[in-house]
Amino acid sequence: MKRIVVVGGGAGGFELVTQLSRYARKHKNIEVILVDKVRTHIWKPLMHEVAAGVINKSSDGVDYRMHASRHNYEFQQGTLIGVDADKQTISLQAYHDENDDLILPERQIQYDILVLGIGSVSNDFGTPGVKEYSYFLDSLAQAERFHRALINQLLRINQPETEQNILKISIVGAGATGTELAAQLYHVANLSKAYGMPHMSAKRLQINIIEAGQRILPALPDRIALAARKALLKLNVNILENTRITQATKDGFITSEDNLIESDLMVWAAGVKAPDIIKDTGLFELNRAQQIVVKPTLQTKEFDNIYVIGDSAACEQADGSWVPPRAQSAHQMATLAHKNILAALKGQPLKDYVYNDYGSLIHLSKYSTVGSLMGNLSNSSMFIEGRLARLVYTSLYSMHQIAVHGWLKGVLGMLSRKVGNMVGDKVKLH
Repeated sequence: MKRIVVVGGGAGGFELVTQLSRYARKHKNIEVILVDKVRTHIWKPLMHEVAAGVINKSSDGVDYRMHASRHNYEFQQGTLIGVDADKQTISLQAYHDENDDLILPERQIQYDILVLGIGSVSNDFGTPGVKEYSYFLDSLAQAERFHRALINQLLRINQPETEQNILKISIVGAGATGTELAAQLYHVANLSKAYGMPHMSAKRLQINIIEAGQRILPALPDRIALAARKALLKLNVNILENTRITQATKDGFITSEDNLIESDLMVWAAGVKAPDIIKDTGLFELNRAQQIVVKPTLQTKEFDNIYVIGDSAACEQADGSWVPPRAQSAHQMATLAHKNILAALKGQPLKDYVYNDYGSLIHLSKYSTVGSLMGNLSNSSMFIEGRLARLVYTSLYSMHQIAVHGWLKGVLGMLSRKVGNMVGDKVKLH
């Protein structure tokens, strides 16, 4: 019996487990186990929508245990706290409920092949006060925590007798998460007027996007950034470029020029790194973002039976560039890891990973969607916006649904989501 353990049920890990389970169904000597610290999968590019309240985990999430029962693998809930490469075991932290009662003890899981796909977390770069006063959007729990705080602030501002009639929200980091969240917040503020908050609207929001670099969306082409910037300015979003934050306080962010950006809600989305457990194992070569440096086959340099995919993998390409931490990267890595794991089991040669950039899309709620298609598939990218861009954006999530559910259930799920959007509430206010 060969046991394949995948740690992390994000975009890459979840798709990989689904693919491996199909193989295991036909080969009884293969056992597949998925480990994740939470019970529900949410596609990470949608996390800002959970935070804003335009989707919720009950309609857009996938229960790992239910999925496992349908797809012939085992799900273990737990947080990774150690890897013993000599004994070929991983250790999971004891799990307690909200009353601190022990539900699951600390335990070890043996593996023959281990895949680490534990994603990334926000990198505060050691900035004082950020952990204490800012919200992150790394996980479902954090997104829901921000959403609860947002609703409380909307309720406070909605009162006609309130002295402060403006809700100030500051977002540090003008990447995809920060820019898309800003647009969604304006959309939610307008929607809340029709859902029991008659005094609320986007006019009572003041949103600051703070970027240390020269422009928003620094990792994307200029044309996409300029189009997104134009759309955000039209919403009256304050875009503060070339602005470095040195501290966070209960009153707001302090810049390197010692100016206070007053804020009622603060979000930190300024960079990512691999979780600290990667560094704590002391087993792997890491880069500055704590990502594990892998061979072109996605195996770690130290152990051929340990693979890394997604945001926690540092994979250098032939031209010297590094694979970016994006959902499309994780999807492609999952596909190759699946092929290489099966090849290794059969004693066949492994293939190298080659990243294909299929373009970039930024979805600014109902206001605008802009992006480029094709990427490395041609010598030049094709700029798209409007309905076509929105259709392509929606199709990316649909492809993920098909990858984890199969064609029939994936398509039915898409239709169900479409109907739900038409007849259900437009915003979650609880």
